[in-house]
Amino acid sequence: MTAPLEPRPEGKRALIVGTGLGGLALGIRLQSAGVSTTILEARERPGGCASWHTHLGFTFDRGPVAITDPDSFAELWRLSGQDMAADVTLEPVAPFWRLSWPDGASMDLGADDAALRQEIARIDSRDIAGGQRLLDYGAEAVREGLTKLGGSRFPDARAMARVLPAILQHQGWRSAYGLAASMVGHERLRQAFSFATLFSGGNPMAVSALHGWRHRLERDTGLWHPSGGMNRLIMGMVALFERIGGTIRLGDPVARIEMMGDRATGVVTQGGWRDDADMIASNADLMHSYRDLLGQHPLGPRQAGKLTRKIWSPALFAVHFGIRGTWPGIPHRSVLFGPRYGEWLTDIFQHGVLPADQPIFLMHPSVTDPGLAPEGCSVFSALVPVPHQGKLPINWQEMAPTLTTRILDEIGRRLIPDIHARIVTQFHVSPSEHAADMRAHLGSAFSLAPVSSQSLMLRPQARDAVVQNLFLVGAGAHPGAGVPPVLAGARLAAQAMLEDGA
Repeated sequence: MTAPLEPRPEGKRALIVGTGLGGLALGIRLQSAGVSTTILEARERPGGCASWHTHLGFTFDRGPVAITDPDSFAELWRLSGQDMAADVTLEPVAPFWRLSWPDGASMDLGADDAALRQEIARIDSRDIAGGQRLLDYGAEAVREGLTKLGGSRFPDARAMARVLPAILQHQGWRSAYGLAASMVGHERLRQAFSFATLFSGGNPMAVSALHGWRHRLERDTGLWHPSGGMNRLIMGMVALFERIGGTIRLGDPVARIEMMGDRATGVVTQGGWRDDADMIASNADLMHSYRDLLGQHPLGPRQAGKLTRKIWSPALFAVHFGIRGTWPGIPHRSVLFGPRYGEWLTDIFQHGVLPADQPIFLMHPSVTDPGLAPEGCSVFSALVPVPHQGKLPINWQEMAPTLTTRILDEIGRRLIPDIHARIVTQFHVSPSEHAADMRAHLGSAFSLAPVSSQSLMLRPQARDAVVQNLFLVGAGAHPGAGVPPVLAGARLAAQAMLEDGA
C-alpha cells in the first residue's frame, strides 16, 4: 500500500487538461493532498479514451473493458480515507483471454497454473517447461519493468545509467517475441506470450521483453470488470474527486495554456473561461498539448517539431455491435489470430499496409455483466490494429464499410454464423474519427510507440524540461500506454507537482 500524499500548504492551485484516467487519477491525488484542483474537459462527458456510448439499451465501452491491479484504483480512494467499494463494484473476469487460430485450435490464458500447463500441452507438450519459464520471467517484468522502471522518474542520463544493469540482467534487450521464441518452440505459443504488447502500441517483434508484464499482472492481481461498464469506474472517480472538493468543467475545450516567460500561468477555453494556477498538467494528446495549447510560446512549435520525428503507435479500427442472443461460450476477451503474425506485424508497423487478413481482438463484456445489454441480447466490440494515418493516409469514410464487413464476416465464420441477421445496432470508430474526437495525432491509439529510443528518460517525463510548472500525464508520457502505466504516470506527476518549488 502506498502511503498517502503529504498535504501541502493551503492556497496552491492546479489545472488539469483532460478527464482521462490519467487526468482523473492525478486530480484525485492533488486534491487529496490539499491542492485546489480543477479539471477541464472538451467533451460533454468525462473519460477521455475510456469513454462510452449508449443506444437502444446497449452500453458500449469505447476503451478498456476490464482492469488489472484494482488496488491501484482503490489507493485513490484511500488517500482521503474512503472506500472504492462505495462507488464501484468489480466483478472477476475469467479466462483472461481465449486465443484461437483459423483452423479452430485455441487456448485459454488464465490464473490457474495447472490449467495453463494443460493448455500449453494441447498446443505442444514439449513447451510446458518453457511456458513456465516465461511465466516466471513475467514476474521479473512486473517487478523491474512496471514497478521499478515504470514507477521511477528519469530526469537525466545519470538516472537512466543507474538502471541499465538491471535492464541487461533481465534481458530487456530482447524483444517480447524474441524472448518467447527463446523459451518455447511452437509458433502459436510464441504468439500467445507476446501479443499483449500491442495494447501499449508496441510491436512484439521489436519492443523490449520488459513490456511483457501484462499476463503476469493479470495472474497476480486478477482481471476485473466494473459492474455497469468502465463508465461506472470513470463516474466513480469523478464522484470521489468532486466529493473531496475538486471541480470538473465539461464541454468547453481548452484553447491555450497561457505563459509568462518560461512559466505557465493559466488556461483559456474556447468559451472564454479563464483561470490562473500555480501548476498546470495536460492529459491531452502530446502533439495537441504542444502544437496547439502552447502554440503561442516558442516551446510549443519547437517541441511539436521534435514530436513529428518520433515513432507513433498504430491506430485501431473498432466495430461496436449489439446483437440478439446470448453467447456464454464466448468469453469476455478473445483474440482471433489470422493466418500470419510476423508478416502482419511488418505490414502494420513498417509498411503501412492494410492487409486482408488481421487478428481481431473481440470484447464481449455482457458475458460478465448482462446488464450492459437488453434481456436476451449481447454487447461486443471488435478491435483491429491498423497503421496510423501517417503511414496509411486513406479515406477512412470510404474504407470503413468494407473493413467493417470483413471483420463481421470473420467473426461470423468462426463464432456467430448468422451474425449479420442478429445485429440490432452497430457503429464503428475509425482512425480519422479517433483523431478528430480525441485530438489524437495521426489517429494513433497509444501515442508514442514504446521503442527503446522513446522509453525511460527518452520519453516525455512528468515534468516538462523547460517549463518547470508544466506537467504531462497519460499514454504519451513516461511510463507509457495502458491502464497500469497511466496510473503509475499519474503518481509520478503528482509527486513532481507536490515537490517544493513546483
